[in-house]
Order: sequence, then structure tokens, then C-alpha cells
Amino acid sequence: MQSREMALFIQDGVLLPNGRLEFKVVLPDQLALVASVFKGEYGIAFAAQKNSGNLPCYRTITECKIIDFNQLEDDSLSIVLEGVQRLKVLSAAKLRNQMWIARTLVCPNWRHEPIAGEFEIISAALEQFYEVNPDLYELYSQVYLQDASWVSQRWLEVLPMYNCDKLRLVEQPNCHKTMDFVLQLLKSHVGL
Repeated sequence: MQSREMALFIQDGVLLPNGRLEFKVVLPDQLALVASVFKGEYGIAFAAQKNSGNLPCYRTITECKIIDFNQLEDDSLSIVLEGVQRLKVLSAAKLRNQMWIARTLVCPNWRHEPIAGEFEIISAALEQFYEVNPDLYELYSQVYLQDASWVSQRWLEVLPMYNCDKLRLVEQPNCHKTMDFVLQLLKSHVGL
């Protein structure tokens, strides 16, 4: 398997395959990253920020594409990223313009699975979450509330958890542990 170089968009959060997040780009290194992506110099990968260690991020990252951008009233740039493919960081280096570049390997994405039985609660709860948070819902042209992998990954993006805990679940071979975790969380919250 061949490695690829990716520019890292490092944030305190998680973006997973088929997920979408909007960001305000204001720092010079972020602007340089977006420019290099639009010029075709690098692909872009979303990386969860890590505060200790040799790397500025966790080793599991997500290749993305910029699907929309807008200039805001304060002249800053807003971009919408969509996750495409899970990757593993082999090494990373900081360039002179403060942009991080990583050598990466492709990791398998979770396969699509139908939601069944008591796990349908997770899908219904995510739908309610989007009703309360229309800004997140509006990022999607289509939602896949019957796909356990899609629903699991969206929960990992929005739950208020430490990145290290989210990534422990992301690194599993499928969505089953995440589904169990979210179901137990919902049950404990609503007393089911």
C-alpha cells in the first residue's frame, strides 16, 4: 500500500467519513493550507488536536474535501469540509509557513450496516439533535438515519467527549462499540 502526503487541518474535534463541519479560517497557517489545497499541491486531512507527544494530532485522521467556502462579513473565510477516508499518520513535519504535512496510509472505513431493534433509538435521537441544531443539519443535502455507521460517526463528531476517547471508538473495526456506547448513554440520560 502506498503512502500519501496530506496537509493537516488540526482542530479540537473529530470529523469522520461522510461527516460535514464548517470552520472559520483566520490563522495564516490555515489560510496557507487552504490555498495549497486549492492549488492542488496537497490533499487535506482533518486531524484531532493532541496537546502532548511528537505529533500535534492523533494518528487516526480523515481525508477531506472542501465542498463549500464563503467570505464572511469580517473578511475571514468559512469553509465546509466533508470527510472522505480514514487515514493513519506515519510521520509529520511542520513547514516554514507553519503548515503541518503528514505521510499517511489509508485505513478501511466502517462498512454500511442497517440499524435494527433497540438501536433505532440512536437514530431517532440524532434526528432530534439535528432539529435542535439546524446549523449542523443544514450542512447535509441528505442524511442516512438508517445506516448504523453513518449515525455512529455523526454522534462521535458531536458528543462532548475527549478526542482520545472518541478515537478509541473510531479505531474499532466497525461501528458496534460506538452503537453500544451511544445507546447506553441515551438510556442513562432518559432513564430507559
